[in-house]
Amino acid sequence: MFKRIIFVGFLLSLLASCYEPKRNCADYRTGEFIFNYKIGDTAKTARFVRNEKYSVDYFDDQIDSSTVRWINDCEFVLQDLKSKVGIHYKIISTTDSSYTFEYKTAIKDPNRPQIVKTGTAYKAE
Repeated sequence: MFKRIIFVGFLLSLLASCYEPKRNCADYRTGEFIFNYKIGDTAKTARFVRNEKYSVDYFDDQIDSSTVRWINDCEFVLQDLKSKVGIHYKIISTTDSSYTFEYKTAIKDPNRPQIVKTGTAYKAE
């Protein structure tokens, strides 16, 4: 009986380790999206519009533009047109109306730890 319980536990853990979140990244290559973020204790909302070559961000009464370079279906780099700073994005899961992503600086600074943050963008209606 104990061996059977161990075997079933092993099978369940094996199946759980094979699970991959749903990623229909092509649905989110282009479009208009809403992104919620926090600065200190203040919750804010930004909007961005992305096409195959550019992303335009609208936040805090400012407009910021970046070029878009797709690495694969689920990863891309945004490079700010003014500062030339690059941010690497990876879509880690999708739903029918949103995608969750992680992002970090595109070029690693050997003197600083690489900080990876996550967020969720929603299709604008």
